[in-house]
Amino acid sequence: MASLNGARRIVVKIGSALLVDRASGALRADWLAALATDVAGLRARGADVILVSSGSIALGRAALGLPGRELTLEQSQAAAAVGQIRLAHAYEQALSAHGLRAAQLLVTLEDSTDRRRYLNSRATLEQLLSLGVVPIVNENDTVATDEIRYGDNDRLAAQVAVTAGADRLILLSDVDGFYSGNPAQDASATRFDVIDRITPEIEAMAGDAGSGLSKGGMKTKLMAARTATAAGCDMAITLGMPLNPLTRLENGAPATWFWRRVTRSKNAKRGSRR
Repeated sequence: MASLNGARRIVVKIGSALLVDRASGALRADWLAALATDVAGLRARGADVILVSSGSIALGRAALGLPGRELTLEQSQAAAAVGQIRLAHAYEQALSAHGLRAAQLLVTLEDSTDRRRYLNSRATLEQLLSLGVVPIVNENDTVATDEIRYGDNDRLAAQVAVTAGADRLILLSDVDGFYSGNPAQDASATRFDVIDRITPEIEAMAGDAGSGLSKGGMKTKLMAARTATAAGCDMAITLGMPLNPLTRLENGAPATWFWRRVTRSKNAKRGSRR
């Protein structure tokens, strides 16, 4: 079974619900510090790590005192502008405690659909990783509109994994894998350890609902799995809420692994022709 052992380049997706306390709107600093310890361990053994992180809007809306109801586009963009500073600073502090440098990359959907911008993004990521930096990627919510946005960081993380040529994509979630039904509503639902092909039956098992702070659900995670595995990247869905989620995954924590559909060498050749 795939694992983090032996991974050369790892992309980790972090949702708002993991970083930000839902009740207070405050950063979960202890959780972020533990994640930084996980990242430092992976870097120490030679793996590149890229973090795709939500959280800017959640942090910004708390700082601005915006209402609990759904925000307007303009309110979301303002909250992102305020929250992104706080989010970047939090990552910088957490990683610097381990002697690691962080970089912030804000992207939009157009950065992956336009060939020149795609190549520029890939070159920037490669340069940062070659310098030992941990890139923190997020959608540029201050300028993205409904017409030019990914809409959720599951899809964004999969695209980053493809762009960076990663061999592992880890989606830290509020559940410990992909289930045959919603485990919160169906006591008979069972978790898949491995999914080597996304069939119509698998798709039918995915629900639409995400958590209170996140936009994604299992359907977006299946979309991410299709993108990642088609490009030669194994993907896992695992529980992110406990401290040190990556170390827990390495030590055998429950997860669902989606196996890659092509080899890395084939993917590398395909990537060079883009």
